[in-house]
Amino acid sequence: MYGYERAGGRIGIRDYVVVAYLVECAHHVARRIADPFAERGAQLVGFPGCYPSEYAHRILEAMCTHPNVGAVLLVSLGCEEFKRGALREAVRASGRPVETLVIQACGGTAATIERGREWVESRLAERRPPARPIGLADLVVGTKCGGSDGLSGVTINPAVGHAFDLLVDAGATAMFEETCELIGCEEHMAARAVDPGLAAEVHGAVRKARRYYQDLGHGSFGGGNIKYGLSTLEEKSLGAYAKSGTRPISGLLKPGVRPTRPGLYLMDTVNDGEVRYGIPNVNDTQTVTEMVASGCHLILFTTGAGSVVGQAVAPVIKGVSSTRVFERMAGDMDVNAGTIADGVETIEEVGERILAEIVEVASGRPTRSEALGHQEFVLGYKTYEPLGPACLPT
Repeated sequence: MYGYERAGGRIGIRDYVVVAYLVECAHHVARRIADPFAERGAQLVGFPGCYPSEYAHRILEAMCTHPNVGAVLLVSLGCEEFKRGALREAVRASGRPVETLVIQACGGTAATIERGREWVESRLAERRPPARPIGLADLVVGTKCGGSDGLSGVTINPAVGHAFDLLVDAGATAMFEETCELIGCEEHMAARAVDPGLAAEVHGAVRKARRYYQDLGHGSFGGGNIKYGLSTLEEKSLGAYAKSGTRPISGLLKPGVRPTRPGLYLMDTVNDGEVRYGIPNVNDTQTVTEMVASGCHLILFTTGAGSVVGQAVAPVIKGVSSTRVFERMAGDMDVNAGTIADGVETIEEVGERILAEIVEVASGRPTRSEALGHQEFVLGYKTYEPLGPACLPT
């Protein structure tokens, strides 16, 4: 495997040029700039809100300085409250080429699109091939459930858990998430925490998720889960937990916070404080975005129903729980774990196949979602307090 070395020593497995809109009013212009270059590595991200958000600024800054990103074009309308100057300086300080186009100063839609396309074309022309050898220990890998079914907790999720064990043993960094889908598993996770302080933080994060969803009158258990064979929230939680494998939990993260050392991490994706913005994980894409903002080079996305999502800045490897769904959606799925239920492979064998898939993708081979042009990205409003010292034990 070879990667792209960035200033500061971080390593990327892709070399994208990101076009980022800083308010929904600039979304159309940014999309028109990026669209002609979609197959050459231009990726569209952005924040739709007009009033400022510390959370959104942190996430967008993390995406624009992600090791998979080589250059950034910021597109502003001009009258929004997003701190575009601070974002530009953060990107510049990371050693990446960066330009800001303000639509109201450039003369409107057509003029901004023309200037933006010229800039993106010039950056793409400057790209170089990956130069530094990398190993598994250089990777940060996240995992996410989407549209679970009755086999998810039996096939694909535990297979990802075994792949996570192999990654952690090789010195990599692995990340699982969604405390709202791990309610009931807090004792098991706390028992795996590397020290008592972290165990207490894990308990607190799950209690917060339970309280938040009780206040909201909503649970992270959709109609699709019932349709495809899940019967209880506990069943879904156990399936989600299986993705984490068996290794010790080294820390608790919040979106945009990067792991401090190799190991296995839990991400807390539920807002701090009272219910303010509605459902905190409004769709799967938002949680994937948050893990990528915390440094994930790629995502293992498990599905029973057959999700087709990708991501703008990190490749998404999609693993499906049944051969029936894999065959029906073979053009979108990367890994079939239905072979476990078919009696053809063991959980360990599929986990090893997933690890081999990670190596191939990290070496440059496109995932199905990449080849199909998927660039999903969602960023809204949330509120988080800083992590306590017990969340990242030294």
